[in-house]
Amino acid sequence: MATTIQTETRPMTEEADFLQIKSVDHVHFYVGNAKHAMYYWWKAFGFKPIAYSGLETGNRDFASYVLESGQARFVVSAPYSPSSALASHHLVHGDGVKMIALEVEDVEKAWKETTARGGKSGWTPREEKDDFGIYRTSAIYTYGETLHVFIDRGDYKGVFAPTYKPIKYEAESTGLAAIDHMVGNVQLGKMNTWVNFYHQVMGFRQLLHFDDKDISTEYSALMSKVMQNGNGRVKFPINEPAEGKRKSQIEEYLDYYLSPGVQHVAIITGDILKTVDTLRSRGVEFLRVPDTYYEALPDRVGKIKEDMKAVHELGILVDRDDEGYLLQIFTRPIQDRPTMFVEVIQRHGAKGFGKGNFKALFESIEVEQERRGNL
Repeated sequence: MATTIQTETRPMTEEADFLQIKSVDHVHFYVGNAKHAMYYWWKAFGFKPIAYSGLETGNRDFASYVLESGQARFVVSAPYSPSSALASHHLVHGDGVKMIALEVEDVEKAWKETTARGGKSGWTPREEKDDFGIYRTSAIYTYGETLHVFIDRGDYKGVFAPTYKPIKYEAESTGLAAIDHMVGNVQLGKMNTWVNFYHQVMGFRQLLHFDDKDISTEYSALMSKVMQNGNGRVKFPINEPAEGKRKSQIEEYLDYYLSPGVQHVAIITGDILKTVDTLRSRGVEFLRVPDTYYEALPDRVGKIKEDMKAVHELGILVDRDDEGYLLQIFTRPIQDRPTMFVEVIQRHGAKGFGKGNFKALFESIEVEQERRGNL
């Protein structure tokens, strides 16, 4: 059942960054086959498998792998029993993000503060113990069935969490270094509800706002607001569809995920040309904008360090703001349902999200929707 947050909209006044989030600890995917998903992130995206939990480690409920690339950590889990909550979630939504875990100093304080401000509890503060110490967590719901899990690793020295054991795999990195941001898709008219949730419940601030004039094509449009925590380390854009002639990509997502959820994870790289070239060689499929996009690119963004010919050949998008420029590219959906995808991004000072690329990008997405018969 989708989460409903009852909050009243009010101005985003300054207040203390009470959560004091250290980082995005990990992103937890519920999938149909954890071994296959692990192999995909390992061999295609260059994430190194570092831990496993399953029957052999005393976990009777699900199989799970932990993978890392730089500071980015993903967990993929699949159920053993068709009657489990994990299986029910996967039956409805398919592969997707269930938990966005945030490292904090005090999980009990984080839970008490957020639930007192209107957040719906996922679970109360709890401790899990093994030979490596105490692993502390609590959780609240955000949009759809997605959870924010608060984690304290201060007294835990294990590889990841209790029941997880180290595994040794060699991985050839693609240069993916850290999570830049994660985007949530919500229903028409609900964007401000969730913007208000992040402000009131979690103490975030609005960083940017894009309306249907910024993100639109001949056929469809959407609106987006970017929420950011106090230290700027965690950014959560929230998208909602806008009225258009045909079905927007947000509506398509909602039709197939069957609730609000994480649309894409953006991962930082220090060399996007090398990263994208490697990902392509491993079979990762990317959206492609028309070649005419690149004819106007030099005049629009000015001089960049990267070779424009290579940028064009790889299909990478470029945008500039007052702080600098960025390069970005988006994969096609990474599972059978046209739901979640991945963004690869490199920043040269720019703090934005590629506003100048929106029209070309969304036209290319509409081409994909038309091929699927969903435009």
